Amino acid sequence: MVSQLSHTHAAEHETAGQFAYKAVIRDICNLNWGQLSGDDLIDVAWAYYYFSTQFRENLEIALDLFPDDELLHELDRGERNTDNLSPWPGVAAPGERLNHEEFMRRTLTLTPVPEARRRSLEALGQSYLATVRGVDKMSRALSLPAYEEGGLESVFRAILTAPVWDCALLGAFKHFLEGHVALDSDAESGHGALCRHLVPDDQILPLWTAFRQILVEAAPALSRSKA
Repeated sequence: MVSQLSHTHAAEHETAGQFAYKAVIRDICNLNWGQLSGDDLIDVAWAYYYFSTQFRENLEIALDLFPDDELLHELDRGERNTDNLSPWPGVAAPGERLNHEEFMRRTLTLTPVPEARRRSLEALGQSYLATVRGVDKMSRALSLPAYEEGGLESVFRAILTAPVWDCALLGAFKHFLEGHVALDSDAESGHGALCRHLVPDDQILPLWTAFRQILVEAAPALSRSKA
């Protein structure tokens, strides 16, 4: 498992408030979520789908690095081949078990977007995946607690302040976000508790920076000044 030295090093930096990746999380949360249009939010859902791909890959990497870690296996059961987001109309049947990445893929099919826009979003997603796949495996594994123990919950709560959720795709996306807030918010039995023994530091900063970049490139309105 992660060495005691790594835990001590991370704790020292945390005490000093020096983790730059946490500033990126705050920056994402402070984007212009409250003034997005429905089309903007659809583009965010597309961007998040590619994030969900890299999250699934990160979990697989962590399991490869730590194959005997039962807590990670329990986290895996809550993220892949799970029914904790089922049912949802047009996405998941009652009791259907599927990966969260697959839930998002099906969600994107509920409301078609124009072909040129779809191609642009797909190209953006592939560029994002190429970037994150260039990050070393240990950093990708250590990103899990930064996502699961408050990071993504904060981002999801920010996204949920968007004012427009008026199509089938956005309804399913909202269900996904609210479901994950519930899964991650319990400090004792939520998903964060299953991976907090992995201790991240700023070696995971490129992953959060890439996430912010795909969000603002997919939905440029996020970068506009708030009224």
